[in-house]
Amino acid sequence: MFDNLKKHLDPRAKILLVLLFSALIFVVDKLPVTVGLMLLFFVLRLAVKVPFRSIKSWRALSMLVFLMILLQIFFGPGENFIINPLFPASFPLLGGMGSLKWDGLILGLTIGCRLTALMILLPIFTETTSPYQIAMGLVGLGFNYRTAFVITTAFNMIPLFEEEGRAIMDAQKMRGMRSFEQGSLFDKLKAYPGLVVPLVLGAMRKAQLAGTAMDARAFGVYKTRTWIDKSAMKAVDFLAIAVCVVFSIAVLWVNYFLL
Repeated sequence: MFDNLKKHLDPRAKILLVLLFSALIFVVDKLPVTVGLMLLFFVLRLAVKVPFRSIKSWRALSMLVFLMILLQIFFGPGENFIINPLFPASFPLLGGMGSLKWDGLILGLTIGCRLTALMILLPIFTETTSPYQIAMGLVGLGFNYRTAFVITTAFNMIPLFEEEGRAIMDAQKMRGMRSFEQGSLFDKLKAYPGLVVPLVLGAMRKAQLAGTAMDARAFGVYKTRTWIDKSAMKAVDFLAIAVCVVFSIAVLWVNYFLL
């Protein structure tokens, strides 16, 4: 089924579907609906056999979600309280201040499910569609090729940055720096400039080399571009779009009228 998704759906259909689902994630505002979308995308990702590769990225996401929930509990809107006030009146200076809100907890969980659903959804698109197909699909949807090239170049640079970041961290470990593995959170924050600075300088060098290579190949001289593969929307593409549109309408109806 993983191969079928790559072969049978046109890149334009994939782009439209991922845009539709991404918009749907942020339009729904009820926690049960958001959780349902997250679980649906999780099952879909398992079905198409897209691996959950990076544990570190999921760890960072879980920390971000936890921080988001805490911020909403303390500072979010709402009139339903878990604890109010947070500090009793007899507490020095802060007496009678602060509160923990149920509404903030629900909102924080909703935002966390949105971010998680998006993290699950996007690799289904990027792992089943090459940058060449993405560029071809964007041009087929009416985008200028230069815009499509910039977008696909960003996709190409992500794994390069990850590889270079690992190489920099390995070089620092060989020099005796263990902050990224064994240090406290404060030690890691102090060590990150040593990772970010060479990474940014390397990115600037790569961008300069890429610009020189593009100028040497006269990039942008021709307004149109020819493609080796011919892209044509088939019945299965229109069917997939129609099914997803109907599904999105049903989700919106449940979100706004049923719950």
